[in-house]
Amino acid sequence: MTDTLETQLTDRFFRYLAVSSQSDAKSTSLPSTASQHAMAALLADELRALGLDQVVIDEHATVTAVKRGNRPDAPRIGFITHIDTVDVGLSPDIHPQILTWQGEDLCLNAQQNIWLRRDEHPEIAPYVGQQVIFSDGTSVLGADNKAAVTVVMTLMENLNGDHGDIVVAFVPDEEIGLRGAKALDLETRFNVDFAWTIDCCELGEVVYENFNGAAAEIVFTGVPAHPMSGKGVLVNPLLMAHDYISLFDRQQTPEHTEGREGYIWFNEIQANASKATLKASIRDFDLSSFAARKQQLQQAAADLAARYPTGEVSVNISDIYSNISNALGEDRRAIDLIFSAFAALEIEPKVIPMRGGTDGAALSAKGLLTPNFFTGAHNFHSRFEFLPLPSFVKSYQVAEKLCYLAAAG
Repeated sequence: MTDTLETQLTDRFFRYLAVSSQSDAKSTSLPSTASQHAMAALLADELRALGLDQVVIDEHATVTAVKRGNRPDAPRIGFITHIDTVDVGLSPDIHPQILTWQGEDLCLNAQQNIWLRRDEHPEIAPYVGQQVIFSDGTSVLGADNKAAVTVVMTLMENLNGDHGDIVVAFVPDEEIGLRGAKALDLETRFNVDFAWTIDCCELGEVVYENFNGAAAEIVFTGVPAHPMSGKGVLVNPLLMAHDYISLFDRQQTPEHTEGREGYIWFNEIQANASKATLKASIRDFDLSSFAARKQQLQQAAADLAARYPTGEVSVNISDIYSNISNALGEDRRAIDLIFSAFAALEIEPKVIPMRGGTDGAALSAKGLLTPNFFTGAHNFHSRFEFLPLPSFVKSYQVAEKLCYLAAAG
């Protein structure tokens, strides 16, 4: 049975990977790329062929459908996954391959001399003797998040035991701010009692705590002047930006923090003689610390404005996503069922505070508690992303078990 399931999962996964569907952070449309429409159309057609009800595909490339259950007393549950893959400057076209890792360095691409070195990637160590899915090294693998799409679609094909109604949602543009999940209508399209995301992360990982995230844009307006007469007049916005950044602790940045430690990350600047625009990401698990970091950005702007009285500094901060745990209340069924499924399948749970966000963060902020569990993949957003087949199968088995456990009460 496991061999059959592995084949079923890999065949479907490879079919989805053949549809390039990167999102584009520079675009303001939803979806941000036309290719996501193609991915959504493929899923909608398959859902109709599988006999699901209420299959809806909209102009935003969001697909929802309902698999009717035979237990009307069971809670109505949902699974949500995203259809976009991340753009990190690699090829948008994914060429997957299955290799058996025996403990040696692996050549992913002989023509371009791309190797996964075991000493550089110790995370592969537990998978000796296993079949593992990689890209050819020219792209990410796209297990984030087409492995999850595969799990949910295979579940919709296979599920035949006692279960309640199951609502599935496939949304665009998770990688660029959870845009699809934020636009998802929970009243008419995804009206469930509780739900799960399946995204990233190794076998056993569970996420119901993640960063609160915000984006800041700081604009420095200088005073241009010809350098021959610039003394006492010229105000250089590049130096304003430099002085602003220097007001922050260099140890509170992504490269110096871990676990539940937050940070402010200055990650983009555009400038000329008149104006500089600086962008920053704000991340923290604790709401009070999150608010304090936002206030720090505002206070630094005020301090800098006092230093440059003829220049101007403005700060605009917008929230991107919130901590799933902010939505925790008395109803913890979605979380408790994950641990019950793990116990039944003898999977050791690894609860992590995610230093990022999932679509579940967007839904939890709307009042729908949506924790996350693993796809089994490692090194997402990297050419060295990989997915061990046994972990892929376990992800599917957890999703299946959740459906039956939820119905059993």
